[in-house]
Amino acid sequence: MTGTTQQTATTVLLVEDTLSLARTYEEYLRSDQIQVIHADTGRKALDAIELHCPDAILLDLMLPDMDGLDILRLVDDQTLGTAVVVITAYGSVNTAVEAMRLGAFDFLIKPFSAERLRATLQAAVEHHRHASMAASYRRGFERSGFCGFTGSSLPMQAVYRVIESAAGSKATVFITGESGTGKEVCAQAIHDSSPRADRPFIALNCAAIPRDLMESEIFGHVKGAFTGAIQEREGAARLANGGTLFLDEICEMDMSLQTKLLRFVQTGSFQKVGGSRLENVDIRFICATNRDPLIEMEAGRFREDLYYRLHVIPIQLPPLRERGDDVIEIARGFLADYSREEKRRFRDFSPEVEAALRTYSWPGNVRQLQNVMRNVVVLNDGELVATDMLAPPLNTLAPAAPPADAAPWVPPRETDDGEIRPLADVEREVIERAISLCDGNVPKAAALLEISASTIYRKRAAWDEADRKTSTLRMSAIPPSA
Repeated sequence: MTGTTQQTATTVLLVEDTLSLARTYEEYLRSDQIQVIHADTGRKALDAIELHCPDAILLDLMLPDMDGLDILRLVDDQTLGTAVVVITAYGSVNTAVEAMRLGAFDFLIKPFSAERLRATLQAAVEHHRHASMAASYRRGFERSGFCGFTGSSLPMQAVYRVIESAAGSKATVFITGESGTGKEVCAQAIHDSSPRADRPFIALNCAAIPRDLMESEIFGHVKGAFTGAIQEREGAARLANGGTLFLDEICEMDMSLQTKLLRFVQTGSFQKVGGSRLENVDIRFICATNRDPLIEMEAGRFREDLYYRLHVIPIQLPPLRERGDDVIEIARGFLADYSREEKRRFRDFSPEVEAALRTYSWPGNVRQLQNVMRNVVVLNDGELVATDMLAPPLNTLAPAAPPADAAPWVPPRETDDGEIRPLADVEREVIERAISLCDGNVPKAAALLEISASTIYRKRAAWDEADRKTSTLRMSAIPPSA
């Protein structure tokens, strides 16, 4: 096996048993940024593929020891991820078509020009790269969970990808999101996916620890530093050395302590409370808050320099109401876990309960859903969770049949003169009519319309804004009174 090596980004395996043709094709490709590896038998080609799978293969189908289609079948069966261009004689076009059916990108009929070879090869490599990227995205979107998270919605796929990208770095991560969205789960996922996974993960909740004790919790203290400090104590900074320190609800931290934390983040060094010795540690910082840090900063409750020091890689966790059918996936997981724990028979939800779970706004997010599922399992039993097993307000959100004396509602049609109305106007009328029939209960109307309640809230906000602008324009068109 012989070849020419260049400083290139693309590797091409040329499988051609005629040495003169192989040299010609190598010469055709010499001016391009390509490394050509030549194999003159099928066996050598398979050895080269096993050693290092190339970006593309130029494959002659007539080989001395095997049929070139056998090599193509192996590439296709093992999904090796390489583009194949078949080289064939004029009388073997039918064979080339068979090769295309087996996964070849294109074929070249001998003789061919250098320009045709280069153009076909470039197209094959670009097509393969785009296909590989698309396949990678599809694999990402197929994930139903990741490192403690459950859910396959698009917002969560974006979160998974950021976690994967950030995990290998030491850069500080700033997680924001409503209470109950899984900020600590996110921090743990980053740590578990990082090179520090075998080192400590230390979590501190800045809102749960009294301010007077917070400095000691982070940095530790020496004996006699304050009343009750009867012995020296290591803080989270020392315990997390080599690993990750997660500071939850960072916006709750006292301003005076924020100054010391800033110095710690900048230098990696600290002093214990009451101590004078400077200690150095290697820590990856992750922090989180359920507040808007920019608002806290503008209000003077959070230091601007600390914010910009910590806000290196931001991750915004979406609320449960924006995650589509994730709520059903998560609820089923809780239902299965708690049913095993409580020795209950539950296996799924009734359609009415599913509709209620989808349309509820979940202000407490996943944590609230967890509590709802435990309440259902502890207080009830059966195979399906029914509406009457749900606690208020969920038990009022499931779709119900209209009263027997209610007049049937007919969807709006075109006007009598045959005029076709804009779809947006019809949609608004349908939604507002449904809300009216449900006595203003938006989640119930959403369930009956089989859409998300958040969709209705978003549309109504847009309608209100449009109405306001229209009203403003009308007022501006009225001439001032004389």
